[in-house]
Amino acid sequence: MTRYLIRRLLSVIPTLLGVTIIVFLFIHLIPGDPASAMLRENAPIEVAERIRESLGLNKPLYEQYLIYMGKLLRGDLGRSITTNNPIIDDVKNRLPATAELGLTAMLVAILVGVPAGIISAVKRNSMIDTASMLVSLAGVSMPIFWLGLMAMYLFAVVLHWVPTGTRIGVDVQLERITNFYLLDALLTGNFAAFADLLHHLIMPAVVLSTVPMGLIARMTRSSMLDALNQDYVRTAHAKGLAERVVVVKHALKNALLPVVTIVGLQVGGLLGGAILTETIFGWPGIGRWVYDSIVFRDYPVIQGATLIFALIFVLANLIVDLSYAFIDPRIRYG
Repeated sequence: MTRYLIRRLLSVIPTLLGVTIIVFLFIHLIPGDPASAMLRENAPIEVAERIRESLGLNKPLYEQYLIYMGKLLRGDLGRSITTNNPIIDDVKNRLPATAELGLTAMLVAILVGVPAGIISAVKRNSMIDTASMLVSLAGVSMPIFWLGLMAMYLFAVVLHWVPTGTRIGVDVQLERITNFYLLDALLTGNFAAFADLLHHLIMPAVVLSTVPMGLIARMTRSSMLDALNQDYVRTAHAKGLAERVVVVKHALKNALLPVVTIVGLQVGGLLGGAILTETIFGWPGIGRWVYDSIVFRDYPVIQGATLIFALIFVLANLIVDLSYAFIDPRIRYG
C-alpha cells in the first residue's frame, strides 16, 4: 500500500506539469490579452505596449512559461493582474467557499442518488423505477446555468423561500476562524449564523448536485441489478434473511465499487459546474473568481486556479482508488 501510494503521488507531478503546459498555451489562444482587457478600444497602442512590457507579455511564449514555472517551483503562484493580490492569498480566502458548496452538493447527490438507485433496482420496471430514472435523466440533461436561473426565479423571486445569492446575509455577524463559514459558526456557537448560511447554501448546492445525483442514481441502479442477480444473493434469500438485510448487507456492499468510482469522477464535474453555479448565485468562490479572470484575461489567476482544480481532482481520485481496498478486502495494492 505504501509503495503504491508513493508511486501515485509521484505520478501527480507529470500530470500537473502537463496541465500547466496545456493551460498556458490555451489561455494565449484566447482573443485579446490583459492589456486589451484593461484599456478601451480607442486607447493608444503605445499605452497597451507599455502594459504588455510591464507584465512580460512581449517576451516569447517559451520564456514566459519558464518564468512562470520558476516562480511555481518556489511556491509562488504569482499575483493577480487586475487586483495585484497574491494568488495564494485569494485561494485561501475563496477555496473554503467552493469546498463548502461542492461538498454539500456531493452530499446531496449521494444521499438522494444512492437510495433512488437502490429502490429502482429493487422495484425494477415499476412506476417508481420509471419515475426515478426519468428524473435522473432530466438531472443529467438539464444545463446547470439554465436550471440555476429557473430555480432562482421560482424559489427566490416568486416564492421568496431562499435568498437570490451571496454566501451570508449582510446583517449577519460571524467570527471567521477557518473561512469555512459553517464550521466557524459551529465553533463559535453562532447558530443563527449557521441557519442563515444553510439558507443561502441550499439552493446553489441542490442545483450543482443535479448532474452527479442523476449519474449516481443510474450507476447505483445498474450495479445493484447486477448484484441482485448473483448466486450469493439467491443463497441469502434461500436462508430466509430479511429483504432489507439482503439488499443492504449483501447486494449493496458488493455494488459499491462502481458507485464510488463515479463519485470520484464527478469531482471534476462539480469543479466545472461550480464556475457556472457560483457565477449565477454570486457565490464568492474559486469558480466565480475564474470566470471574472477569464473576462479580464487575468492569466496568472486562470493558471493558478486551474492548477488547484487539477490537484483537487487528482487527489480525489487517489482517495477513491485507496478506498477500494476498504470496500473490497480482496483488492490488494502491490
